[in-house]
Amino acid sequence: MNPAHEHPSADGLWTGLRLAAAPDAQAAIVVAQGAIRWVGARSALPAEFAGLAPHDGGGALVTPGLVDCHTHLVYGGQRANEFAMRLAGATYEEVAKAGGGIVSSVRATREADEDTLFAQAAARLEQLLADGVCAIEIKSGYGLSLEHERKQLRVARRLGEAYGVTVRTTFLGAHALPPEYAGQPNGSADYIDLVCNQMLPALAAEGLVDAVDVFCERIAFSLAETEQVFQAAKALGLPVKLHAEQLSDMGGAALAARYGALSCDHIEHLSAEGIAAMRRSGTVAVLLPGAYYTLRDTHLPPVDALRAAGVPMAVSTDHNPGTSPALSLLLMVNMACTLFRLTVPEALDGVTVHAARALGLQATHGAIAPGMPANFVLWNVREAAELAYWFGQRPVRTVVRQGRIAVGAAA
Repeated sequence: MNPAHEHPSADGLWTGLRLAAAPDAQAAIVVAQGAIRWVGARSALPAEFAGLAPHDGGGALVTPGLVDCHTHLVYGGQRANEFAMRLAGATYEEVAKAGGGIVSSVRATREADEDTLFAQAAARLEQLLADGVCAIEIKSGYGLSLEHERKQLRVARRLGEAYGVTVRTTFLGAHALPPEYAGQPNGSADYIDLVCNQMLPALAAEGLVDAVDVFCERIAFSLAETEQVFQAAKALGLPVKLHAEQLSDMGGAALAARYGALSCDHIEHLSAEGIAAMRRSGTVAVLLPGAYYTLRDTHLPPVDALRAAGVPMAVSTDHNPGTSPALSLLLMVNMACTLFRLTVPEALDGVTVHAARALGLQATHGAIAPGMPANFVLWNVREAAELAYWFGQRPVRTVVRQGRIAVGAAA
């Protein structure tokens, strides 16, 4: 894939388009200086734009650029052997005793230098970008020390610059207890103190942190420890997110909502109280069907209740080496429909407008509107339902990302 600076400008008049909301009408988009200047019916195009450089969309369906709002894209190694062990009957504990689990990714990430991590993550990112992704969140959480969390976040920033894609970095130092703290009398408390008082302030001061996340679960960090991290984030003016209610109802979503969290993610065991709190705070529910599928989970997230409450639902890959090695956001759209029973419009909103909101990017991503940066995708499909219907197919014709033609071409 070409570096971002080699992508040609998308400025000009884009015609031969069909908006997903009105696929039978001919639409046009005007791009000027990398931003959308006008969008609407081709017949209503203002005369002042008629002479701009033409781009023929060839009758393609157009949607906003996709947003992958929950990933752990930067890590060392992979864990296919654990996948095979689990299929052969090994329990979670047996995998951990064999050196598997998050600790194995921590070890591989710590051993890898920054350039190695960049090269490995770049190959994964290219797969997602080819699916029409124009913005992506990348979490840390496999370093679990200042040096190695910094390394992950620096790689995430480099990826955004190299590929001309919007990257939001999330500090997930409270992902797991690092091995050097395991078995210590006050290991968890001491590590959370390190996260709050040293790691987070240092990384924030270096401009490496856009948001802060915690894995709040019985096998990870408690509600009190989660709040301690949230307080540290609040003191630094950073928004929070939460891995919440994946394995049990810990009450994490309600806590996150009190802190105005951008999103609560996984939420298979989300309670009615958690839903009400999220509705009041405007917190987005991020559904992660890839992890649900990989773990062969059977406890569905409360989609009907979220829908009834009007809580916005986003959909993401949750790309990570242990529980969701997914490299297609379109596949997650299909899974969200088939496994979680989202409607097609809900699933597409889940990877555009609501996913953007889950990252605090709603002013710049997730829609095609005047004044917003030009991030949109032309698809070789007749109707929007095909984006959820097919899996294993990439119907991308052209991707315009950050005002440049990043994938495909238009005459």
